[in-house]
Amino acid sequence: MNDDAFFDDHQRRTIEAAMARIIPTDDRPGAREAGTIDFLDGYLAGIDRVYAKPDGSGFERLDGKRAAAWRQRIEAVRKTYLAGVEEMDRRSRARFGGAFAALSGEQQDAILTELEQAAPESAAELDQAQATAAWAPVEPAMQQTSAEVDLAFLPLLALHTRQGFYADPVYGGNRDRVGWQLIGFEGPTSLAETHAGRYTTRPFFAEEPIDWETGDRHGR
Repeated sequence: MNDDAFFDDHQRRTIEAAMARIIPTDDRPGAREAGTIDFLDGYLAGIDRVYAKPDGSGFERLDGKRAAAWRQRIEAVRKTYLAGVEEMDRRSRARFGGAFAALSGEQQDAILTELEQAAPESAAELDQAQATAAWAPVEPAMQQTSAEVDLAFLPLLALHTRQGFYADPVYGGNRDRVGWQLIGFEGPTSLAETHAGRYTTRPFFAEEPIDWETGDRHGR
């Protein structure tokens, strides 16, 4: 494990394999191609990659209570993942005789389904987490909500897989912008472009206001 990662080789392969079943590769890129494991592994490595600077020059340095809150938060999430890897491997060996990462895709799906059935609240937890996190890579450091720290393993994994697939590439996922391309979002070339006002996401979220006298949309 290096300073920019948290998982050991086995843990990384296991989580990456599970992510690849959540957003599989078919005729379009999936979680593996988007590097969602890099997004998660870098996030769990410490507090150095929590908030990207808006000018694109790197990441903000956290200190004081803010840093302490994030360390506590990340430690809780780490424990959930380590326990999750152990549980997936335990179930995989009991049912198919091998570790999760060594199973076929269909067998991995069966193990993930077992985990989902064992925690029927997972779907509701994921819906709530997505609504709270709004697909962002992280949320305010002092806001210790159920969007992350209180989630069980499977909804936490699903949340981070989707975040890593769609978040700004500066956070390590969405490699080559494959997540954005999948939904037809061109995205800025960098955060600095947005910070400088050269790029806006407004056209993707709201229509331009209508001039009710002419029927035209402003800005067009």
